Amino acid sequence: MHKALKKLGFIFIVLPFAFLSKAQPAGCVFKSPQITINFGFGNVDDLNSDDLYSYRRVPGSCPPDGYYSFASHTSGCFSDDWHTLSDHTGGDIDGNMLLVNAGRQGSVFLMTPITGLKTNTIYEFCMWLVNLCKPTEKCPYPLLPNLNVRLETPEGKVVASVFTGDVPRVVEPKWAPYRTYFTTPASTSTLILIMSDNHPSGCGNDFALDDITFRECLKQTTQVTATPKTTTTKQSTTSKPPPKKVTTPPKKIQAGVIKPNADTTSTTISAPMQSPKIIPPTPLILKTRENALVRKIETEAGEIKMEIYDNGQIDGDSVSIYHNNTLIKSHMRLSQKPITITIDVDPSQPHHEIIMVADNLGTIPPNTSVMIITTATNRYELFISSSEQKNAKVVFDLKK
Repeated sequence: MHKALKKLGFIFIVLPFAFLSKAQPAGCVFKSPQITINFGFGNVDDLNSDDLYSYRRVPGSCPPDGYYSFASHTSGCFSDDWHTLSDHTGGDIDGNMLLVNAGRQGSVFLMTPITGLKTNTIYEFCMWLVNLCKPTEKCPYPLLPNLNVRLETPEGKVVASVFTGDVPRVVEPKWAPYRTYFTTPASTSTLILIMSDNHPSGCGNDFALDDITFRECLKQTTQVTATPKTTTTKQSTTSKPPPKKVTTPPKKIQAGVIKPNADTTSTTISAPMQSPKIIPPTPLILKTRENALVRKIETEAGEIKMEIYDNGQIDGDSVSIYHNNTLIKSHMRLSQKPITITIDVDPSQPHHEIIMVADNLGTIPPNTSVMIITTATNRYELFISSSEQKNAKVVFDLKK
């Protein structure tokens, strides 16, 4: 029965028991994984929901540059340059992991829908990753895996991102977890999981991935016990009774933790911890090319929709799109069907930079497109041109 479930590629687990995460948003107790992707058992169906531009699947445990495979182990790959490794899933006999031998820089190697999540709910996303390459003298200056993982709505709006940074080579292979927390939109329970490698192929840039999980947060409530009232006994003598002792019970504060001081009539309120905002480094392709400003738009708070089409004859133009230094669309073919992006401009995120990078120039240089921008109150039509020396940038700022 276990093996039959593994062949499905996904295992959906819902258990009544919960356990506490070591690193989590304040007030969260996480349930057991609602969704687990462990890449199945044996010859599984491909999880990729679309024909990837730069990666292809192959059988076996030693995929070459620009290829990936689902395998239970590695052994003796590339003149023993890879570690001998088994999949991460505990208690799994011959279960699969995803093996990736890096291809074109920024290319997507995994894209699959995640269905069945609850709307407007906090989740923990976690994945386990290891660099497959040994630290050998044959590769003194390695290119290392550097992953960009995104969760998007079907309309292309980014809900969460994980930046792994450079995943180092190690003498002994050791799986490491990478986590983030996010809130699902109120409008959809389906997200698209998209993974790409920011570095190109080369020695040192090969990795294994396993056990992608989604765990729901159950919010804890702060319980406050009221201080019992003190009573006094009526005195039968003519002397004045002692004054009543009055204590003030601590107030119940939402989204906070109440800690009694030594003086029980006062309280200290600790604000819940917030995850630090991670600003990704500027990608090399944005550093080495001019980022020419096409248009700066000041707009009211709200959602902005961008639709990008090929301008004129469809000639094979391909673009990658960055949002505030984060790759959100990789090697997308321009056509009569739009590439759609949505962003929210609000006081918490008042500044947005969209940069289009030409992956090629098609058969009719330069790489040209039309961007239709729709805000709450206006519609813009921009003509975009990019080349191997110049990117095209559009900036949105919240109107003051």
